[in-house]
Parts: sequence; C-alpha cells; structure tokens
Amino acid sequence: MIRIGIVGCGHIGMVHAAALEQLVNGGLVDARVTATFDADPTRAAALAVPHGATPAATLDALLDAVDVVWVCTWTAAHIDTVEAAADRGLPIFCEKPLAPDLPDSERVAAALRRVPHQVGLVLAHAPVFRFAADLVASGRYGRVLSTILRDDQYFPIQGMYGSSWRGDVTKAGGGTFIEHSIHDVALLGGILGDPVDVSARTSSQFGHAGIEDQALVTLGYADGTTATIASVWHQILSRGSSRRLEIFCEKAMLWTENDYLGPLHVETETGVEILEAEAPPWIDRFAGLAEYAKPIAQYAEPSKAFLDSLAADGPDARGWPDVEAALAAHQVVDAAYRSASHGGTPIPLRSQEHRAE
Repeated sequence: MIRIGIVGCGHIGMVHAAALEQLVNGGLVDARVTATFDADPTRAAALAVPHGATPAATLDALLDAVDVVWVCTWTAAHIDTVEAAADRGLPIFCEKPLAPDLPDSERVAAALRRVPHQVGLVLAHAPVFRFAADLVASGRYGRVLSTILRDDQYFPIQGMYGSSWRGDVTKAGGGTFIEHSIHDVALLGGILGDPVDVSARTSSQFGHAGIEDQALVTLGYADGTTATIASVWHQILSRGSSRRLEIFCEKAMLWTENDYLGPLHVETETGVEILEAEAPPWIDRFAGLAEYAKPIAQYAEPSKAFLDSLAADGPDARGWPDVEAALAAHQVVDAAYRSASHGGTPIPLRSQEHRAE
C-alpha cells in the first residue's frame, strides 16, 4: 500500500483528499492518506479525522512516515516542502503554480526532476480538451486561425475557496493570471503548442496590492495564429469557476463552456456536431451524492494516473503534466507580467527546446 501524506490542509488539500478517498474506497488504487500537515495544526487534525490519518507535528515527521507527498500549501510554501521531500527521494504531486515567480519555479522544478512527480494542472486530463486537441492536431478543419478563452471566478479569498492567502502577493505571487489562468496557459500549450511572444494588460479593482483581478493576455505563434485569454476575478458569489473556449479554424469553430466533460460543439458549413465526453468508467464506484461525482473525478483522474504510474514504474515513474509542461506555462506567465508592467509591449519567449531534453 502506498502511504500518502498531504501537506497543506486548506481548500485544495481537502479537494485532493476527497478525490483520493473515493479512489481508495472504490478499490481503484492501493493507497491511503495516512498523514497530514499544515502550518495550522487544527486544519491538519480536521483533515486527518475522516481518513483515519495521523496529523504530523512537523513537516519532517510527515515526510518520515509516508511514501508519496501531495503538496497543497499556498504557492510560496511549495519550495521548502518540495525540496525537503525530494531530498528524501519521495515522489511528489505538486499543486500549481510551482512558485510565485519564475526563478523560484525553476528551483522547484530542479527538485522535482530528481524524483517521480506530477504537477496539478488538471485540465490536461479533461476529456473535452483532449477532444479539441485531437481535432486540431488532425488537421481535419484546416489551420487554427484564432483562439479565445474566457476564464472567470469569484475572488477566491471568500466563499467555498476561503483562501485568504490569495490576497497576499508574498504568498501567491500575483492574482488571477498566475493563480487561475496558469491552467489556461498550459491547456493552450497542449492544443496550440508554444507561443513565440506574449502581450498583456492587467488591472486591480479590489485593492489587494500586487494581486491583479483582471488580465487580458494575447499569445502569438510562429505561424501567425493568436490566442487571447481573458481572466477575471469578480464578486458574483453565485457564479463559481467558469471557462469558455472557442477555437476558430479555417473550416470549423470548436467551442465548449464546460472544462471537464463538455460537450464540445463543432460548427461547420454543414451544421453543428455535438461531441459528448464520457466520465471514466470507474466513476460508478464513487459513493455519496451523484452531483459531486464528476467534480471529484476531475481531480481523481490525474491522481489515479500518478498513483498508477508509481505502482507500475516505481522510481522511474513520471506523471503528466510534468515539470517541463509546468515550467513552459510559468515562462508565459512571467512574460505576461513583464509585458503588463511595460504597458502591453510584446515580450518574446525564449526557446522551449529544453522541454525535450
């Protein structure tokens, strides 16, 4: 049995723990959450109870008692946890973003490369986006002309997220673009490839220093294709996280408003085809309210993939997305912030050849 330790017991730590619990109880993985740790001991204890886990008094105590670590702390705390776990040779599932800025992200990446790892860019596992990527890659509808992605969420220092640290630039590194839309950057990388330049405008309307709540970012590609990400944190508490993706090709428009199962709509001159994605067949093993099964599966699917790779390949395991995909996204984010600080001036991106090394 693989013993899992969760470091960081706030909102995202609870989400991962719930997904892992469903996988364990469904007999889908030979693993269990056995230890928790948080800077706030009461949160570690609260998360430990439903899993029969032990709240650790220190990070070292947790690392000494587990086989794999889920890093779910606020962003700035990733570096210490990842380096400590990597020094012990422990496999690591690290939440996104890797770190608040590019230099520290590269430091986190160096540690992750030493051990089996996976980064929590969960949209890479969403069936609807795999549909879109496969259709674009097939060339069936000609070249991609332009892509538009709108990503919005209520400001996550409140509501079900309750992540007050996301209003603190020393812990988060930035606002909606790094914290939320780094998912979108990685997603577009999987569909369109790596951009060659980035331009951006950002603004902050809610008074949190260094935390942008609006970002409009344009990615340019070598073939002339452009992609625009409109990322917004608002105060509509009845509206949760939402994404709309539109891909305009020469002969079709592809769009979806659901970031897990879709459906994906494909409009051509002959009409509209609706492609329905299916949840993993093992989702019927999940217990509890049916309305929560699909949201939990969105996190359970990448978690299962990582645990399966560990069970099969041990020290040679490497999950997806890996550190190279995460670093590529961080380079785009860094370029976007530099562009915004210079009034939207396009910033060229350095070669991504290291990703293939």
